[in-house]
Amino acid sequence: MSDSNNLKLAVLIDADNAQASIVEGLLAETAKYGTAHVKRIYGDWTLPNLGSWKETLLRHSIQPMQQFRYTKGKNATDGAMMIDAMDLLYSRNFDGFCIVSSDSDFTRLASRLRESGMTVYGFGEQKTPESFVAACDRFVFTEVLREDAGGDASRRKSVKDLKRDAKLVALLRHALDNAADDTGWASLGSVGSTIAKRTPEFDSRNYGYAKLSGLLKAIQIFDLEERAVGRGGHKAIYVRDPKSAGGS
Repeated sequence: MSDSNNLKLAVLIDADNAQASIVEGLLAETAKYGTAHVKRIYGDWTLPNLGSWKETLLRHSIQPMQQFRYTKGKNATDGAMMIDAMDLLYSRNFDGFCIVSSDSDFTRLASRLRESGMTVYGFGEQKTPESFVAACDRFVFTEVLREDAGGDASRRKSVKDLKRDAKLVALLRHALDNAADDTGWASLGSVGSTIAKRTPEFDSRNYGYAKLSGLLKAIQIFDLEERAVGRGGHKAIYVRDPKSAGGS
């Protein structure tokens, strides 16, 4: 497996379950994880409802894959994506896959790819079924990627709302407890890694904060401390829960 930020990725997009307005943010997001060696989008391009994609595909060099609808009411696009994904898997030229859809039909595909050692990044709307979300190593809700999303500030939750979010508070406290040393302190990176392993869909941007550090500061429950690390003047953020045994 390649280095985590230099993965060879295959980006497969379900045109019936994605919007052209997310592509700019989608490709910027995938670039954080690796290089998209394949970018394909699947749909029946003879239908007028996919016409809005044309300019976006040309601008970003995404290859449209034609898939006719053989029977009314049946989605042949999903099957075509799955077959191509398995062909790409067996080519052994990739380290990971980006599956862009809000359709639960891709749950088994994500699981199968991970069973073969692939890293799977899922992208879909908030309505995406939990089964597909949980089957991915990481899942990004596309609402934060849209060109017209308005930035993090437009979605930012108040301190009161953050503190009242029992699920969020429990998730952060559990991650910190697992990552903390004997003094109760944990590096921000360790906390983030622990959260990602437990909850693939967690993203501080869903709460209106670009980074986890911003979310932790905003919730006003935890202590944060910046420390010098190593000899190069590099600094890292450490976190602790004052209510924990190691806190004061």
